[in-house]
Amino acid sequence: VRQEVQVANIPVFQFTIFYGLLMEVSCGQPFNVLGRVHSNQELYACPDSALTFVSDVTAVGNIFFSRAPGDNRSPPAGSVTYQGKRDGKVAALSLPIGTNNSPDAVHAILEVPPLLEDPTSPMGKARYYNKADLILVVSNNTVTAKGGLFSNFALTVPPGEVSSFVSTNATFLDTRENKTVLPIDVNIGNLRTWSQTNLSVRGLLGRDVRLVHVVDCRTPPAGNLGAVRLVNGATLPAQGLTVATERPIYVEGHFNAPDATQRGTTNTAATLPASLIGDSITILSTAWDDASSSAPVANRIAANTTVNAAFLAGIVETKTFNNYSGGVENFPRFLETWGNSRTFTYNGSMVVMYPSRYATNRWGLGNVYSPPNRNWSFDMNFTDSAKLPPGTPELRTLIRSQWAIVPAGTKT
Repeated sequence: VRQEVQVANIPVFQFTIFYGLLMEVSCGQPFNVLGRVHSNQELYACPDSALTFVSDVTAVGNIFFSRAPGDNRSPPAGSVTYQGKRDGKVAALSLPIGTNNSPDAVHAILEVPPLLEDPTSPMGKARYYNKADLILVVSNNTVTAKGGLFSNFALTVPPGEVSSFVSTNATFLDTRENKTVLPIDVNIGNLRTWSQTNLSVRGLLGRDVRLVHVVDCRTPPAGNLGAVRLVNGATLPAQGLTVATERPIYVEGHFNAPDATQRGTTNTAATLPASLIGDSITILSTAWDDASSSAPVANRIAANTTVNAAFLAGIVETKTFNNYSGGVENFPRFLETWGNSRTFTYNGSMVVMYPSRYATNRWGLGNVYSPPNRNWSFDMNFTDSAKLPPGTPELRTLIRSQWAIVPAGTKT
């Protein structure tokens, strides 16, 4: 007999939610999930309100209506509606990075490649470092920038130009981590201006910068956390933007939301392809103030904020502390008081591939945040391959189709 087998590549951001880890959804307010959902392990739908999956839901393990092991909260009080297919025990969807596709192995796509790794190898092709147009390297004393693989990493950007869009002199407190954050602040508006006019990187690329990789080589003192913060990001460079780093990412204010009339909506007609790739992703609203970061949470009042970008980052799993991870609804982290009168609007795709390595404190601590009104949607632009974020990873799977009887002695 003969079976036809097709190797399919699927851009990961064509899923509304994709987990390489165990997935939990425990929404406390009505939550409609548009688009495809997949977990490479089990999926625990354990809502305390009405949860509706509008499209297909798949998992390599089982799909449960219960709390995950280690989550000792009372049983879910809400309901789950599946309007599309619901299938467990399906084939895994893996990144083509080699024979090891464990979460720890996948984390390497964020890391600087080892010295002798071939950039054309499966892992080399997957690394954001090798995909980057611009690489920012921050040490204890210096900030440098260079071109990516397209220039064999040899092109350097004059320091005076780098300082126009990168700074490292701010600090603030992350109350979940209970650490002082030492952010590498990247001013996206200034990066956009520089990208339009510089003679170094643009001279070789012939276009705007589309993918930035930030390498943090600093050694923060105990009680401090190195991170990347994106500010002034309402308008991106002309061809969209991906920012990748091994460190936590903080997004302050509107991001990829240039049209003020479309903020707070699911209208992404004016947006550009964008993704944020890091250890974790924390949203700081348009009202965020570094000086108030150590104040009680009741005094850290958020304001309506819109972010339009795919997220690929880590989480702190339930099994780590035998404490609920926070679930999909808390995959983007918060540090302010939001409340039902303040909305975080998000259009994109949420992808969890590995456990966080730097922002590792558990969800559910006091004095951290109160949740926003969540106005979340899948960005339908991502169904068009021409509108995917720069550097989007592709998953690989085998599609097995029809069998045929082959006469004895026939070569196939």
